[in-house]
Amino acid sequence: MNDLGDTLFDLSEPTGPQGSDEGVADVLGWFRQQKDVEKRFGDGLRQSIDEVLDGQRTGRFDPHHKDQLDKTEKTYLGTKVEIVVRAEFELPRGDRMDYKVAGHDVDAKWTIGSNWTIPREAMGHICLLMRANDYKQVFDVGVLRIQPNLLNNGSNQDGKKTINELGRLEIAWLFRNAALPPNFVLSLSPSIRDKVLGGKTGQQRITELFRHVRCVLIGRVTTQTVARQLDPMKRVRDARIKLKDEGIAILGHQNEGRRIASALGLPLPNKGELLSVRLVQVPEGGAMGPTVEIGGRCFAVSDSDEPTAPLPPISN
Repeated sequence: MNDLGDTLFDLSEPTGPQGSDEGVADVLGWFRQQKDVEKRFGDGLRQSIDEVLDGQRTGRFDPHHKDQLDKTEKTYLGTKVEIVVRAEFELPRGDRMDYKVAGHDVDAKWTIGSNWTIPREAMGHICLLMRANDYKQVFDVGVLRIQPNLLNNGSNQDGKKTINELGRLEIAWLFRNAALPPNFVLSLSPSIRDKVLGGKTGQQRITELFRHVRCVLIGRVTTQTVARQLDPMKRVRDARIKLKDEGIAILGHQNEGRRIASALGLPLPNKGELLSVRLVQVPEGGAMGPTVEIGGRCFAVSDSDEPTAPLPPISN
């Protein structure tokens, strides 16, 4: 996305010919008044991408890769974004377009690339332009009223045209380079990802995930994608038993999980989140960093990739 700027929240009014477009200003102003608007857009786009990837059934994690989403699914991703954003902001349907915002018909337009395809029926209407890049973990949201001079001359087989350079300059941005909630599997280094996803069974993949990815929160979508099974938590419970013998604890949001994480200065798991950590027994008061008591013994975090001594039982 080489035409992105550096400003996350652009409070300026639209410039150029659309600077006096009251409809564009009204729509932009309405969204700016919504509570937690950046987070709600980011979460909505993350949800949309994850639901279409359907990692629990398919194991897919990369929406940009040509072999993971086919053309029909990429089209449906735009529909999914439209639906999720409508529900998130409780937007009524427009008279002719997707939404009614501040009294104006607004069409939802999505791309996972760098430009949007605009159909003939959007001509003269306001579009809510949304795009995301899972590699860069950023997203953009802007508003533009479509006019003939803002579109490229060529069109695809459906008669849709892309926004030209002048049109991109006319977009009134709500966000640029806003932080997209990360796609955890995609963000792993290729070597670690290969180790995790190389297992032949869901159990092997989940065990490798918590063996190699430690001290960071891992969400439900990630465990579902890695396990590719309807009950990934059973795989997690079995991984706990095996990894405990290597000195690795898998901590959750219940019972002792948050106590141990807090004492060690690690991120605190919330519901649906897990965190693994390799521990080593140390003399009480003899460690340089944080320690925690488990089963009457004192433990500290170990950065080693080599197994340590088995851990005492931990209530999770």
